[in-house]
Amino acid sequence: SIVVLSPSDIETHLADLTRVIRDSVLDGAAISFMATLTDAEAQRFWNDDVRSGLEFGSRLLFGALVDGRLVGTVQLVVGMPPNQPHRAETSKMVVHPESRRLGLGKALMTAALEAAERSNKTLVTLDTRTGDVAGALYRSVGFEKAGVIPDFAYDPDGQARHATTYMYRYL
Repeated sequence: SIVVLSPSDIETHLADLTRVIRDSVLDGAAISFMATLTDAEAQRFWNDDVRSGLEFGSRLLFGALVDGRLVGTVQLVVGMPPNQPHRAETSKMVVHPESRRLGLGKALMTAALEAAERSNKTLVTLDTRTGDVAGALYRSVGFEKAGVIPDFAYDPDGQARHATTYMYRYL
């Protein structure tokens, strides 16, 4: 099932949230972290960065639960600058490597898009590593390519830089 997670749910699911991020990065996911990510660093991300956004109301966190265990997340950033009140952005769409290919990514993205629409957003944006398998998922829920920036970030192993593709979807 797909659920909206509250700030207190972060503590409840912290072990799973940490495992999802850590194992995904070790599997090569380009979600801003390096392969040297420790559990403590991942926990700080959830407890500090994400929790504060949830408490402030600037972001929503969706979780995919399978048999009561959290196996995937996506964030919807709704707190945008004053000149962009119509826009939201998805962030950190990640499903644990062992739970991929079950439709959870699509279900998470659908939940985020529905929440954006309920928040009166008319445009949702995201960026993804160019050529990543996630691109097909984003296209399947209606995102279109806006452009590519070369050498945007390092791969998690730190060996090479990759391009990122910006995408958008009107609601």
